[in-house]
Amino acid sequence: MPVDAATRQASTREDSDPPVTYAPPTLGTRGGTSNDQLRRYNLSMVMTMLHHAGGCSRAELTRRTGLNRSTIAALVAELVELGMAFEVEPESVVGRVGRPSPQVVPNPGLAAIAVNPDIDAITVGLVGLGGEVIRRIRFDTTRVPTVAEAINAVKAIVDGMRGEIDQSYSIAGVGVAVPALVNSADGRVLIAPHLGWRDANLARDLARVLDYPVFAGNDASLGAIAESMFGAARGINDLVYLNGSASGIGGGLIIGGSPLRGTSGYAGELGHTLVNSQGVRCHCGRIGCLETEVSMGRLLAVLGLPRADQDELDIALGVSRDPAVLAEVRRQIELLSEAISNFVNMFDPEMVVLGGFLGSLLSVGREQLTAAMIVRSMSSIGHTVAIERASLGSRLMMVGAAELAFAGLLDDPAGFVRGRAGRR
Repeated sequence: MPVDAATRQASTREDSDPPVTYAPPTLGTRGGTSNDQLRRYNLSMVMTMLHHAGGCSRAELTRRTGLNRSTIAALVAELVELGMAFEVEPESVVGRVGRPSPQVVPNPGLAAIAVNPDIDAITVGLVGLGGEVIRRIRFDTTRVPTVAEAINAVKAIVDGMRGEIDQSYSIAGVGVAVPALVNSADGRVLIAPHLGWRDANLARDLARVLDYPVFAGNDASLGAIAESMFGAARGINDLVYLNGSASGIGGGLIIGGSPLRGTSGYAGELGHTLVNSQGVRCHCGRIGCLETEVSMGRLLAVLGLPRADQDELDIALGVSRDPAVLAEVRRQIELLSEAISNFVNMFDPEMVVLGGFLGSLLSVGREQLTAAMIVRSMSSIGHTVAIERASLGSRLMMVGAAELAFAGLLDDPAGFVRGRAGRR
């Protein structure tokens, strides 16, 4: 992702914080004069702030970047000319002295298509610059879709949205959040065990049928980025994110303000942490992995439900007084706390965020989960780490996937517009 730690921290800095001067870390790595490179960096920084904050006043941009007012005015004017932002008059504040600074907001007409295939559904969304989910369509599947079936379903959904898209939006690209090991460089799915996909050129094949650039990544890693930019972990530099879905449990890590990817981009397979040596054999070959012992399938089985979205699961768990359901919930929370305490000890995060059905478990068993985690963690760490539910809810994967599509735009706004014009 194009957002470095300094930029991310700036986008969440409180108004009372002192100004910070940013030095571009990669000057000289692109063509053009040093002034061109500096301007490109500053334009990227301001556009990224606007996107992740949903808008800022000129005064806020000046304060957060440490740039002077005339420089900010010039950068904002360029973004407006590029069609990526616009200015609106701020609401007047009673008792405030002086004319308030104009509000600069990202253009929501610039949008990304977001895709999240899973074993029980294929979800497609339209996400505007600024992180707003404009449209979200969930297509329930009767069986686990093949790669070809998933591509056909996405094409059908997008074709149904073409009228709205052509009339009101300009598409930056398509981002795909997949429960899989994904080569982020080319969007190739190496293996998606629950989907049964292996060595699939998903991004390439989707790009051919949609006629948009397509980027793919691991769903949990993208969920971690989404929550850190727009959700419960906003402003948190060290984060462990766990997502529970029908296809299992994945994880994402934000360390020092940046996503932890590992050498090949596959870091964060936290669902395969051992939690029960006497448990069920996992598809990975191990016994007692977190995702085999803590699973949505087991919860649905005791609830007697064939399937449920997050809201339905919340309701079902919240009202159930069935001893079998309560026992299964306690069992899963106990094992989940075992895994979380390990992650707390390993990564020393400020916060642990739980998404999907794991968020439902937290809602009904926060006290049990927190108490068990504190007992198992090093006391100095376990008492300070916060455990929160992902706040983006059903929008999470849409927002995370969209970040992939917006990456090039945020990294070089002017270059993105020039490149698009050149392809016409």
